[in-house]
Amino acid sequence: MARITPVDTTNTPAGSVPLLEGVKAKIGKVPNLFATLAHSPAAFGSYLASGEALGKGELGPALHEQIAVAIAGANACGYCASAHTALGKMHGVDAGELAKNLDGESGDPRAGAAIRFARAVVVKRGFVSDSDLADVRAGGLGDGEITEIVALVAHNTFTNYFNHVAQTAIDFPEVKVGAPVTA
Repeated sequence: MARITPVDTTNTPAGSVPLLEGVKAKIGKVPNLFATLAHSPAAFGSYLASGEALGKGELGPALHEQIAVAIAGANACGYCASAHTALGKMHGVDAGELAKNLDGESGDPRAGAAIRFARAVVVKRGFVSDSDLADVRAGGLGDGEITEIVALVAHNTFTNYFNHVAQTAIDFPEVKVGAPVTA
């Protein structure tokens, strides 16, 4: 059961109303995560702005979703694993690949390097090794893409942690996650 319930028409802060309307206009519905984040227009607006900015990045939408799935797996966030698996499929990533991504793996060398690096950032709390950087670079990713991966880790870890706190009800086809990955 949710520990922080989604807002409804009777308790939505005024600053969140246009944000929720924008989400609904863009994707046709308001997922529980967004309706729950809407308790704080500042946090909700920050999350949406970060997502919009990262959506213009170098990695592309499919790889963003694959990285988000890997981060959700590392942080044991069932809500985000479920949501980003659904979004990954919408961006053409097949279910088998997304299942690998959840475990920090990939059948594609470039995606694999990005996913391993994102997972290393999560597990090592940013204290990655020289070999972690060498691996991501060997996968064909440059400094701009590496920077973007770190930003995606921060962006997605926020929602992973928020969902742990709120116990947000999953409103996507559910993907089961294991325990959090530790170093």
